[in-house]
Amino acid sequence: MAQNPAQRRYMRRMILLSAAYIAAVVLASWLIPDDAAATPLTVTIALVPALATSGFIWAMASYVAELKDEYVRMLEIRKMLVATGFTLALASGWGILELFTTVPRVQLFYVFPVWCLGLAVGSLVNKVTIGDGGPCL
Repeated sequence: MAQNPAQRRYMRRMILLSAAYIAAVVLASWLIPDDAAATPLTVTIALVPALATSGFIWAMASYVAELKDEYVRMLEIRKMLVATGFTLALASGWGILELFTTVPRVQLFYVFPVWCLGLAVGSLVNKVTIGDGGPCL
């Protein structure tokens, strides 16, 4: 399937942001020793990958805003809504378990990857409910 201009821009942005994210995580892992104190320098270095994560969110929002096809836009928004509900349900459920039981704590770092997994769930929901998973399926 040929990509429209919005999809091409989105893919280009995501590839660049992915490379920046990987480089930032590798660099932070190399520069910050295990169990380092939270100094202004370590906090600054540790937050650099979060800039790329914020870039991912910006790229997805830009993609939806740039889409001319209202049907594809609706599929993408439904996918994001499912991902948000999926993430909130898992985070809330696990948080309640942490509150009342001795289950292991989950690092907040995992919220965004779970949301991204939720995008795949959203594509499957689109496929099952309306027969179209969108441009990626």
